[in-house]
Amino acid sequence: MGKKERSANDMKDVVFAYIKKKYKVQPEYPWRKYDSNAVFRHTDNKKWFALVMDVAADKLGQHSTEYVPVINLKIDDVFFRDMLIQQEGIFPAYHMNKQHWITVLLDGTVPEDKVFNLIDTSFMATASAKKKQKIRPPKEWIIPSNPAYYDVIHAFDDAEEIDWKQGAGIKKGDTVFLYVGSPVSAILYKCKVTKTDIPYHYEDKNLTIRALMKIKLLKRYKPEKFTFTVLKEKYGIFAIRGPRGITNSLSEALK
Repeated sequence: MGKKERSANDMKDVVFAYIKKKYKVQPEYPWRKYDSNAVFRHTDNKKWFALVMDVAADKLGQHSTEYVPVINLKIDDVFFRDMLIQQEGIFPAYHMNKQHWITVLLDGTVPEDKVFNLIDTSFMATASAKKKQKIRPPKEWIIPSNPAYYDVIHAFDDAEEIDWKQGAGIKKGDTVFLYVGSPVSAILYKCKVTKTDIPYHYEDKNLTIRALMKIKLLKRYKPEKFTFTVLKEKYGIFAIRGPRGITNSLSEALK
């Protein structure tokens, strides 16, 4: 959709409809004096994730006193925020913390798809920890395993899907790379998490398990391909003591 193709009122209506449909949230109008200013907030922690209002253009550094519709959104990543405010129609936040919030014109200057993406970013940035975990996109992890406690080398000899100790933060749909400790000291398997939170209790002096997950084998790696030395020297992985995320370069290599 071309620049200025939508009117300001149209764009506001589109934004309201998007938030209502995706997040099931209705606008609130907390200010009697500014009865057109609408706040959208999370239902659980009550934090704002969007503020739609009309602002005099000169308040945004524009050469006009005409009022324009805008939406204020939170951007946690300061570098991303600095990049955004260099773009047409996006400014440091009006009347809010300028380090973490931005103001986006709703007059068609910023394409609606981009506005939607920024709303999604703000929703995630202001969500509770529990909600962030639930709605976050699939993630990739390295998971350590000790062959002294479990024969992980032959774990997939008889089945493509097995039960495994569930690591903190891992959820269904994530990808896990099984790193086998000494004497192998290398990543051997790529797996998809197909189920989590399976009740289980086991405890001894070396191991405690509170829940299991199911993982399905996707790919095998030769033991010499992703050794600990390679992970350290080439991809900046210096320790694998528990479930951890991976670098973008290692993610690409593991594909």
